[in-house]
Amino acid sequence: MGLTRREFLQTSAAGLAGISLYSLLGQRASAAPEQNRPNILWVSIEDLNPHLGCYGDPIAQSPTIDRLAEDGMRFTNAFTPAGVCAPCRSSIITGMYQNSIGTQHMRTSHRAPGLPTPYEAVPPPYVKTFTEYLRAAGYYCTNNKKTDYQFGLPFTAWDESSGEAHWRNRPDPNQPFFAVFNFTTTHESQNWKEPEQTDPAVVEVPPYYPDTLPVRKDLARQYDNIALVDKQIGEVLSQLEADGLREETIVFFWSDHGDGLPRAKRWLYDSGLHVPLIVRWPGEITPGTVNENMVSFVDLGPTVLSMAGVPVPVHMQGKAFLGDQAAEPREYIYGARDRFDESYDMVRAVRDKRYKYIRNYYPNQPYVLHLPYRNRNRTMQELIRLDTEGKLTGPQKLWMRDTRPPEELYDTEKDPYEIHNLANDPKYKSILQRKRSEMDRWMEEIDDLGDIPEEQMVERMWPGHVQPETHAPLILQYGSTDMEPLTAVNAPQPVTVVLYSSTQGASLGYTTDTGDNPAWQLYTGPITPPRGKTTLRAKAIRYGYKESGESVARFSIG
Repeated sequence: MGLTRREFLQTSAAGLAGISLYSLLGQRASAAPEQNRPNILWVSIEDLNPHLGCYGDPIAQSPTIDRLAEDGMRFTNAFTPAGVCAPCRSSIITGMYQNSIGTQHMRTSHRAPGLPTPYEAVPPPYVKTFTEYLRAAGYYCTNNKKTDYQFGLPFTAWDESSGEAHWRNRPDPNQPFFAVFNFTTTHESQNWKEPEQTDPAVVEVPPYYPDTLPVRKDLARQYDNIALVDKQIGEVLSQLEADGLREETIVFFWSDHGDGLPRAKRWLYDSGLHVPLIVRWPGEITPGTVNENMVSFVDLGPTVLSMAGVPVPVHMQGKAFLGDQAAEPREYIYGARDRFDESYDMVRAVRDKRYKYIRNYYPNQPYVLHLPYRNRNRTMQELIRLDTEGKLTGPQKLWMRDTRPPEELYDTEKDPYEIHNLANDPKYKSILQRKRSEMDRWMEEIDDLGDIPEEQMVERMWPGHVQPETHAPLILQYGSTDMEPLTAVNAPQPVTVVLYSSTQGASLGYTTDTGDNPAWQLYTGPITPPRGKTTLRAKAIRYGYKESGESVARFSIG
C-alpha cells in the first residue's frame, strides 16, 4: 500500500508546480530503454460480472474473449473499488481510492436541485493520471474515448482522447503506445432493449430477483450484449494482428464494475464489484494461466507502469500485481459507496477470498433510494411492483427492506449471492471483529473523505463554489537568476528554456504548432527550440481547476 496522504505531504516535495515528472518519479536513469518497452492495449467494457464462457458461463457467446483467456492469464478474484463507473474510473486512472481524493460521489457533474454540484473534484496536488508518467517515459497514449474521471479531462493526460484515438495515429511507428478502447455495449441502458437472440427461458435468475418474464428479459438482453461486444473486441484485436504487433503488445480486458442491474450496479455486493480481468503478455505469461490472487482495480495503473518499466510513484495506493515492481498479493480488497445521483449514502466494504464485511453508515435508510435513472430498468420496475403488491418472497425481500442492518457479513464461498447475513451469528464473532478492525485501519490509512459533507468538501476545493484557475506558465531562460518571462528571443545560439507555473501541482504542456488544435506535449524538463523561427506555446492545468491561458514566446535562433 502507498503512503497515507499525511505521510506523503510530510515527506515529499512533489507538490511543487513546474517540476519535471521525472523528478517526481525520482528514477529517470532506471527507466527501461524506450525501444525495449512493450506496447499496452486496454480493451474495457461496462457493467458486467464474469458472465463469459472462459469463466464457466454456459450461455455466454464470447469466443474472442475466451481465446484471449486461452492465450493469457484469467483472474478469478478481480474487484472494483466501487459499483459504478465514475468513482471507479477516477480510481483506475490515478491509482488512488476515490474516497481518498474526493471523487467518491456519483457524479460531480450532477445537476439535481439542492446538491453542491456541478463541480470538478480537486485531488491532492501530487495526484496525476498514470498516463502522465507513461507519456513522460516516451509512450504515446490514446483513449477511445470514455473518461468520466470526476475532475474533467486534463489536456496532459493523453496524446489523444476521442472517438478517433488509435495507436495508428502515433507520429513514430516505433514509439511504444498505451491505447484504450472502451465499449459501452454492455452498459445498463442497453439492457432496457428487448432480447433478440437469447431465450429468456434459459437464463439463471439469482434468488434475490423474482422469477418473472421482465427479469428474464433483462438477463437475456445482457447475454445479447455480451455477444455483440465480443465481436467488437475481435475487431480491435484483428487490427493489432494486421499491424504485426501481437507479440509486442500486452492486452488487458476488463469491465469497469459489475452487472448493470438492481442490487448489482452501485452496490458493494460481489454482483456490483466482481469483474472479469484477462491479461495476455506474450513471452511473459504462460497461456491458459488462472490467477486466484486478490486484485483491486486501483492496482491497474501501478501494474501498467510496472510492466512498462516506469517507476511506480510512492503515493499511489494501488499495488502492481505484474511486472518487475509487483507487490505481494493482497489479502483484502475494499469498496465504497457514497452519493448516487440525487441520493446520499455511505457504505464501506472489505473482502478477503472468502468473507465480505459491509458497514452501513445509514442503517435507518432503505436499500432502495430514489434514483430515477435506475428506475427505468425492467427488473427494478418489477421489484417495485411486486413489493407494492406484497408478492416478494424469501431473498427477494431483503434488498427491498425499509431499513438495513448496521453490519453485514457473508461467507461468499458458501453463499455466493450474499443473502445470509452472519454478522449476528456468535460463531463468526472473531471473523467479524477482524473485518471491523481492517476496515477501520484502511479508512484511517487512506484518510477516507466520506465523513465530510459534500458541500464542505466542495467549499475546500472551490472556495465560494467558484472554480479556481490554474496560473499560466512562465517561459523562463534555463539558469536565469530572475523570474522575467521570455516573450521574444533573437539569439545567434540555441537558448534553453524551462516552464514554471505558480499553481501547486499543475501539469504543464507545450507545443510549437501554431494551429487552432495543436497536439500538446507533456512538459518534463528543459526545452531547446531549434535554429530558425519557432513559436513556443505553453499552458497548465491543475486537476479540477480551470485550464490556464496560454503563454507564448517567439524564438529566432541563428
